[in-house]
Amino acid sequence: MSFDIDIGFTSHAGKKSLNEDFAAAMLPEPGQEGMGAIVAIADGVSTGGMGREAAQTTVTSLVRDYFGTPEIWDTTVALDRIIGAQNSWLAGLNRRRHPVMGLTTLTALVLRGQSYTLAHVGDCRAYLIREGKTTQLTHDHAVMHPDFRHQLLRSIGAEDHVVVDYMQGELHVGDVFVLVSDGVHGSVRDTRLESFVGAPEVEGAQPASQRLVDAALAKGSLDNVTAVVVRVLGLLDATLQDLDRAAQALPVPARLKVGEVIDGLTVTATVADSGINVLYQVRGPTSAEPGSTPGKLYALKTLNPARAHDDEERAMLAHEGWLAARMQSGRAAEHLVRIHEKLPGGQARSAFYLLYDWHSGETLQQQLARGQKFSVQQVLAVATQTAAALGRLHRQCVIHRDIKPANLHQGEDGVLRLLDLGVALSGREPESARKLHAGTPSFVNPEQWGFNGAGAAGSDAVEELPDTQSDLFALGVTLYQLLTGRLPYGDVLPYQVGRYYRDPRAPSRHNPEVPIWLDHIVLKAIARDKRKRFETAEELLLALERGASRPLTSQQLAPLMQRDATAIWKIALAVSVLVNLLLVYWLAFLPR
Repeated sequence: MSFDIDIGFTSHAGKKSLNEDFAAAMLPEPGQEGMGAIVAIADGVSTGGMGREAAQTTVTSLVRDYFGTPEIWDTTVALDRIIGAQNSWLAGLNRRRHPVMGLTTLTALVLRGQSYTLAHVGDCRAYLIREGKTTQLTHDHAVMHPDFRHQLLRSIGAEDHVVVDYMQGELHVGDVFVLVSDGVHGSVRDTRLESFVGAPEVEGAQPASQRLVDAALAKGSLDNVTAVVVRVLGLLDATLQDLDRAAQALPVPARLKVGEVIDGLTVTATVADSGINVLYQVRGPTSAEPGSTPGKLYALKTLNPARAHDDEERAMLAHEGWLAARMQSGRAAEHLVRIHEKLPGGQARSAFYLLYDWHSGETLQQQLARGQKFSVQQVLAVATQTAAALGRLHRQCVIHRDIKPANLHQGEDGVLRLLDLGVALSGREPESARKLHAGTPSFVNPEQWGFNGAGAAGSDAVEELPDTQSDLFALGVTLYQLLTGRLPYGDVLPYQVGRYYRDPRAPSRHNPEVPIWLDHIVLKAIARDKRKRFETAEELLLALERGASRPLTSQQLAPLMQRDATAIWKIALAVSVLVNLLLVYWLAFLPR
């Protein structure tokens, strides 16, 4: 069902001369539908005289900045970052003003996918009316005493750090959310909210919010009165949690044969089977929905039937589908394969699988396997496109974690695409995926095996989690292989840290066509010491674009003691053995 909500808002100063309440709502721009909609209400604290400004700036910054956060972030994380920043700014202003001038309460509601998220500080309230039952979702942060009931225990701007209450729940069509300031809930009983809101099919949200404010004024409210009513008429597309539920509920398709049909998709070839996932080439229906190409080719990815009962593998594939869909709204989509959340035939899925566009062409690994030699210009094109794509992923807080020639696809349309987000990290991946040693060992940075680059990896070595530099290291190994046909550290086996005790030879030693400035870039990308590598994809991309005009300085070889902390003991042992052998020879053979 498409996204559809009805929002009504009414605010009145009441018996006060100044209205210090403030509320706002914002719907997503085209292409940001996955972010949902946000509604917020605030009640400025009037003691200092700047309550209106505090409420207005807090609500405005929240509803505007929310849509600037990465779509892959959990809603609570996005809200917490923005609220925390606003609180720090307001608290900093208040420290420089005596007495304190600007404080405010805040209650924010985000409707996203098929769930809602609530953030709350202070004594505004949020209610949920569902199937005739009214539930208060928030707890007042105020002194529980009749004489001090307006004294807040928490507010935005009072302290350097604010504790925000968060609540999340499932969203149903027909739900009604009511956000009110204390001027309303202090006069209108909770049990009467439903009667003021009215039936969804009779009237909209705006008349309902007006009736709530009128009722509070009629009851003699002495404070500002504000009410926001939100009716849920339709849901957004599924979120990651929704996809997880579907992944666990739908069956994994049995092994498909060429010619078989699933949900209107005809299998034309089995492309790959890793033992965990199976990839098929399928053809769409000849009579597709408007906007779809009849008979178009797609890539269908599902679990191997032997993994059908593995809940963790299901969750990882669901995360891949969710992440691929989220990435389609940004510039990173230029170098990713488009995923289809809806089937071209329009019917519902009968099994659990992902459906991607099919692009003709080859992966770089396929080109290497058939003996193709890459020119320096071809490698530079691969490097710049991949670095740009990684930069866009990293800005969205996504780590690919499996960059290698087999996952770089050169399409016949000239576009280089990153394949397989199956082990990517987004902060929302299953815990099992986060702990997994993913990627091909020869392309994995040494820190993930416990090698710190400044010395040997001992029994007390700590394995580091992958980060953005992990992708850049893997890209460097890929470039080295494309230029030389070799791997810089050879074929590395898991935990084989012995491979990293020697700096790799410059690519130009294997391929004289490689310029020295490119040598320096590749060697910097694959340096054993993390501190000597590129820190960001943008830094690597800048070095590639500058090329010979502003080359990098060559890296000095690491001293022997830095490469191997036990080297002095090894040398001492060798000298000792040699001396002892000479003594034995002297005693045995020299004349006495």
